[in-house]
Amino acid sequence: MNRIITNDIGKIIVSQEVIATLAGIAATECYGIVGMASQKIKDGIVELLGREALSKGVQVNLKNDRLQINVFIIVGYGTKISEIAYNVMNKVKYTVEKFAGLPVDHVQVNIQGVRVVD
Repeated sequence: MNRIITNDIGKIIVSQEVIATLAGIAATECYGIVGMASQKIKDGIVELLGREALSKGVQVNLKNDRLQINVFIIVGYGTKISEIAYNVMNKVKYTVEKFAGLPVDHVQVNIQGVRVVD
C-alpha cells in the first residue's frame, strides 16, 4: 500500500514502511516507553525490537483516504499506562500528519508488556 499525492509539479509516493517508521520513532520518543514490541506474542513472550526494526512494531492501514495506525509497545514498570498511551496516540498522530502530510483517522496503542527499567 503506497499513498500517492499528486500536485501540479508531479507525484509524491509515500510507502507504508515510511509511515510505520515515522510512527515508531514518534512512539519511542514518549516518556515511559521501553521500546517497540513485535506484533505477535509467542508462548507469552514478547520480542523487544531494536532501533533498526521500529516499523515491525507498527501496523498501518489505509481506509477512505485516512490512516489507521496500530502501535505495539512495551512500557516501563511504575508508569501510568493510560497517560503513556494517551501521549503515544497524540505524538504519533501529530508526527505522521506533519511529516507525511497524510490525515490520521485514529491511533490504537497495544501494550504488549511491562519491563523493569534499571
